[in-house]
Amino acid sequence: MITFLPIIILIFSVIIHEVSHGYMADHLGDPTARLQGRLTLNPLKHIDPVGSIIVPIITSLAGFTFGWAKPVPYNPYNLKDGRRGEFLIAIAGPLSNLSLAIIFGLLTRFLLSSTGTITPFIEFISYIVIINIVLTVFNLVPIPPLDGSKLLLAFLPNQYGRIRFILERYGPVFALIFIIFIWQIISPVVPYIFSLIIGVGM
Repeated sequence: MITFLPIIILIFSVIIHEVSHGYMADHLGDPTARLQGRLTLNPLKHIDPVGSIIVPIITSLAGFTFGWAKPVPYNPYNLKDGRRGEFLIAIAGPLSNLSLAIIFGLLTRFLLSSTGTITPFIEFISYIVIINIVLTVFNLVPIPPLDGSKLLLAFLPNQYGRIRFILERYGPVFALIFIIFIWQIISPVVPYIFSLIIGVGM
């Protein structure tokens, strides 16, 4: 049975993630996202048919919710700050998800301490916290096309261009291997961060 609530939360969380990339790029001198109308929370501008609809539905049937939005484009040649600009654009996405997790996590913590019971609203915002923690941790992994790889490559010396080429070319393969074999090793950090913010376990 599909639960659409996590899918809806996921879609808006990944949209905020992508819009954050676009706003940072625009702030640093690249108007590409703005000119393409991507600096908006309108889902129609960001939904990827596969990553935002098909994959979330399939993964929800498997017991977890996963997906992505269309990446917000930027032109590195327009950036004022070169590689530092690329770093700031890359980190903006995970930081937006971490901010959402902290804001709604603190709200959840306050409501739990006030009411002492888990209401439907508390359950709803706790979903926001969990999904955004997962997005933060997952996107910081240094494997293309995830943001973590862009953080790494932003400071990789030019002489390591071959490594950059290999990582970018075979990134989807590395990402698939990571999801299947390595994510289970890293995923326990998610409930740890959740309990750290909210004060109770998942």
